Amino acid sequence: MVDTSSFGWDGHVAPTPLEEYSRRYADFFEMRREDGILELRLHTDGGPYVHNWAAHNAWNRVWQDVGNDPENHVLIITGTGETWFQGDPRQTWPKPLVEETPDYIFQQTIDAWKLIENFVNNIDIPTIAAVNGPGIHTEFALMCDVTLTAEDADFMDPHFMVGTAPGDGLALALQHLMGTKRAAYAIYGGTSIPARKALEYGLVSDVLPREELVPKAWQLARDIMKRPRFARWATHNILNRPWRKLVAEDFGFHFSQQSLATVASKALIPDPDLVADARQRKVW
Repeated sequence: MVDTSSFGWDGHVAPTPLEEYSRRYADFFEMRREDGILELRLHTDGGPYVHNWAAHNAWNRVWQDVGNDPENHVLIITGTGETWFQGDPRQTWPKPLVEETPDYIFQQTIDAWKLIENFVNNIDIPTIAAVNGPGIHTEFALMCDVTLTAEDADFMDPHFMVGTAPGDGLALALQHLMGTKRAAYAIYGGTSIPARKALEYGLVSDVLPREELVPKAWQLARDIMKRPRFARWATHNILNRPWRKLVAEDFGFHFSQQSLATVASKALIPDPDLVADARQRKVW
């Protein structure tokens, strides 16, 4: 721990320690820290992450606790098992969003908004994602400084395909990293972008066998830790600058469009018929 008593700061309010916030988010992240390197591993009951709104609510707050802890010097984010993300839309969205209470809609909006804003703005240390397999909600993995991916991972934005607008941050990442035309084609077509194509398009930094993925992330993190703290901090600020500008200028517009499309349709999103079509096409 940083000994702030030597600074002469009477009344200093200490940040939340890892021991406390690791317990708070234990249902969603397995955390371990060694020599200033913090690994967050998404999971559900110890297995692959299965999407749920409780986790979605926790993500925006865990970024704050991680960013506020001065003992964290490098962040690694990965998943569990052979998939990055699993989930059944029929369980996640049991009824049209417009039928929910205003407070429910507000909270879900704030969670999705702060998920991106807090990740980009609150974490002032180098970030490495190790995408361990296929799955959606890869926006914060793509917004890391370095994104490593397993050979069978894929990247796609399913929002338009299932009946709404692509505004949760993933389309923003796709547009920035692989260009306007490629992103539009992928989004309109619900196209899955496999790992090697993602590397070619500039979405990811490297493609590795799954068993090498997390060790490579830790090797890179340890190399980063050899440099002075101010150098690490300043370099992250430089590399993260495009994301902060994009989020400040465009993310609010993107997300408001998705919210409008989802609520104004007065329909169940994802649309069951469109989901069935997507499964038949084996794109989701």
